[in-house]
Amino acid sequence: MSFDLLIEKIREKNNPTVMGLDPVLDYIPAQIKKRALAEYSDDFKAAGEAIFEFNKGLIDAAAEYIPAVKPQSAFYEMYGIDGLIALEKTIAYAKAAGLYVILDVKRNDIGSTAEAYARAYLGETELFGSSKAATPVDCVTVNPYLGIDGVKPFVDICNERDKGIFILVKTSNKSSGDFQDLTVGDKPLYRHVADKVNEWGSGSISNGYSCCGAVVGATYPSQLAELREALPNTFFLIPGYGAQGGTAKDIACAFDRHRLGAIVNSSRGLMCAYQKAGDDGRNFKACTRDAVIEMRDDINAEIGG
Repeated sequence: MSFDLLIEKIREKNNPTVMGLDPVLDYIPAQIKKRALAEYSDDFKAAGEAIFEFNKGLIDAAAEYIPAVKPQSAFYEMYGIDGLIALEKTIAYAKAAGLYVILDVKRNDIGSTAEAYARAYLGETELFGSSKAATPVDCVTVNPYLGIDGVKPFVDICNERDKGIFILVKTSNKSSGDFQDLTVGDKPLYRHVADKVNEWGSGSISNGYSCCGAVVGATYPSQLAELREALPNTFFLIPGYGAQGGTAKDIACAFDRHRLGAIVNSSRGLMCAYQKAGDDGRNFKACTRDAVIEMRDDINAEIGG
């Protein structure tokens, strides 16, 4: 139940990190784009194929070392149907490589629509006398702003199908405090959201953690420490490491005594490692592999791995 599968994979790889797969064409090595443009006359089709080829290389480079990947849906949606096809193929490729897949979609809506979203991403779609999973991922990100009727459908399917959700609590972006830090009653709004995350997941605890995880940014280490104390049964997804300025020292407080309880995301730092290394892209796999190992070792050194 809940995050058992993710915990198993983190232990197997001794690595509490997730590679974000947020592709834009500027990140993709020139030779991959050149091949795609030579094969496809339609620019969107070429973009979709280039994205998938790049993602395959990233997964091939990292799968031995990381437990999970996190594609961000928006970076595929902006390339239209061909981008969504690339996302579908990326998910299938990552699952075939044995990786846990978190789809970053930040969905929510009123009850009936939230139920449709939950079925689309975590459950099954009723078809012609049968049902099938439309998007076979392990976990999605969820926006809690609409309250329980927008979250309960996701929680119900998590409990039915051993899936997980990460709910936005204290995000890593600079303007997160515009709303999340507002004082409501005697505490900031993000603490009220955290209380609800705790409540919503209270009936699904396994291995110490519920099916309702929380997104808490590495860029706010004091709030991260505060929320870890307040949410001992909540698994954290931590964005903001690396390119956004978060460090391993900043996020060490998020882990429990077993070095579990959190998974740390890096997107650009791993996808674009070849650019940082000054490589022309021909060795992007090796550069990503080296960056994955460096990130793993950096975090494990802080949490006692």
